[in-house]
Amino acid sequence: MGICLGTSKNAIDGSRYFGSDSKFSSSESKFSSSISGNNTGKSSDSDSVEEAFPNGQILESPNLRIFSFSELKSATKNFRPENVLGEGGFGKVYKGCLEEKSSNLSRSRGGTVVAVKKLNSESMQGLQEWQSEVNFLGSLSHPNLVKLLGYCLEDMELLLIYEYMLKGSLENHLFRRGSVEPLSWDIRLKIATGAARGLAFLHTSEKKVIYRDFKASNILLDSNYNAKISDFGLAKNGPSGGDSHVTTRVMGTYGYAAPEYVATGHLYVKSDVYGFGVVLLEMLTGERALDSNRPSSQHNYVDYAKPYLSNRRRLTRIIDPRLDNNYPTKAALEAARLTLRCLALEPKNRPSMKEVVKTLEDITVMKVKSKDSNSAVSPRPARHRPGPPVGHGHPHRSPLHQRNEGVGPGARVHDHHHVLPQPPRVR
Repeated sequence: MGICLGTSKNAIDGSRYFGSDSKFSSSESKFSSSISGNNTGKSSDSDSVEEAFPNGQILESPNLRIFSFSELKSATKNFRPENVLGEGGFGKVYKGCLEEKSSNLSRSRGGTVVAVKKLNSESMQGLQEWQSEVNFLGSLSHPNLVKLLGYCLEDMELLLIYEYMLKGSLENHLFRRGSVEPLSWDIRLKIATGAARGLAFLHTSEKKVIYRDFKASNILLDSNYNAKISDFGLAKNGPSGGDSHVTTRVMGTYGYAAPEYVATGHLYVKSDVYGFGVVLLEMLTGERALDSNRPSSQHNYVDYAKPYLSNRRRLTRIIDPRLDNNYPTKAALEAARLTLRCLALEPKNRPSMKEVVKTLEDITVMKVKSKDSNSAVSPRPARHRPGPPVGHGHPHRSPLHQRNEGVGPGARVHDHHHVLPQPPRVR
């Protein structure tokens, strides 16, 4: 096994609110046998699949490698504390180094860098969410979905092995003041478009997969700022047989869950579109969806910002000042209007993710044409730029990103899991 050089500890987060408490059961053996056709001694062919199917593909069976526990112990140096990237609802995530001559993944000299997520025996996510990750990410291949490379199911040990994302999460780049360079307008559009393509692929697949937990910490970035959606523990197959929605226990993240889902437990494909609208608003403004450090009228930024999104002059008052006026105003206005459509209270009034992708692609072309003539806007007054929300602990981070994206050395990220409140049913 090779030695990974220059690998500082990095921050991760599995931040999601959970209420399930799955335990090990006979379903382990059933699950193992159901995917027994997977590879045991060679790497996943996900890279070649993506090249052959740039618009994504549903695989006939999970294309995953089965790792032995001893192999992962060696890769993580016996799960040494100094290799911990962070801690989330599932358990701890470790940086590992695999000796694989044929791999095309991120490399450090001497091995392939991976992220190894290990189940905590007291985790509230448990086997059910572990299976969900394997079932969805193992069967779905798309350039804008993070690669699950394999898993380990040995005795009482449950582990997941992912590709290692060099640029961390979108959340880090939006909200870590002073630790990372602000994202330019071009890069923000690139990330938004990539993430939208990932969601559109899920929604238009045969099963109409509903992601259910779209947020900035679950959007990971590679070295070229290509966006990849991660963490499929809450994903569900969408409605079938002519149904408009599925009814399920309300779970997700405060501030991103669609209002109809929170109120009724009815989960629509377009419930994901609402979450996308929240993230798009965060990308436009540089403000978290929820922040109790802001003035009371701005605690919920979606409610506060909506009146500003359809007017060019008012929009300049909430656009992220770190863009430093370097954006075309016409394109920004169109992005804001798209955001407003995604945030519509009624699911039927929201665009499909396919429409969102098309609109963002049109905005990108508009940006190129307007770059020279429309890049400047009039000065606007400084506005309150709060720190992390009071009572929310560390801002949420996604399971695979780097600690050096704004979290101090030795920091640990702990997750708190909750089910979103379910209102009484009306008979």
